Amino acid sequence: MPDLETERLLMITFTAEMMEQLLIDRSKFIKEVPFDVADEFPLEVYQQFFPYKVERFKKYPHENEWEGIIVLKEENKIIGDMGFKGGPDHAGVLDIGYSIVPEYRGRGIATEMGKEMVRWGFKDVNVKTIIPTSNPENIASKKVLEKIGFQIERKTEEKIMWVLAKDLHDQ
Repeated sequence: MPDLETERLLMITFTAEMMEQLLIDRSKFIKEVPFDVADEFPLEVYQQFFPYKVERFKKYPHENEWEGIIVLKEENKIIGDMGFKGGPDHAGVLDIGYSIVPEYRGRGIATEMGKEMVRWGFKDVNVKTIIPTSNPENIASKKVLEKIGFQIERKTEEKIMWVLAKDLHDQ
């Protein structure tokens, strides 16, 4: 992933090595990165996937380029993550996911970086569609996805499936 930058945010690649370091020794990770790190980063719900992601990224290194850490520039602090879950599939579909530590929620951070990620993702000629999912009770995530431009494709009791097609985004 190239470093992505918005007015307030910077995104750098979240490497398999960084994930391993966070699992082994968070304090060493904090000392080695050139950023401050929010106390709750990474969120437990995301960190549980690190062993799978590390193994996957080692086997398929190209997938790691789709995973990033969000840095709030004014504080030089890691406050969340965002990524495309391994890159586009054979049909040109990207699945986006993100998390922001609670202290920084409600500031438009996920929306700002989400718009930049969508813009960057659609630069890839193979990408046709971006699809996130959200929990029906997660109103904040619903608002973020709507602001980015996603439309609800389908709902179940457990989740909402969203979609944004490249041809609609470019208009």
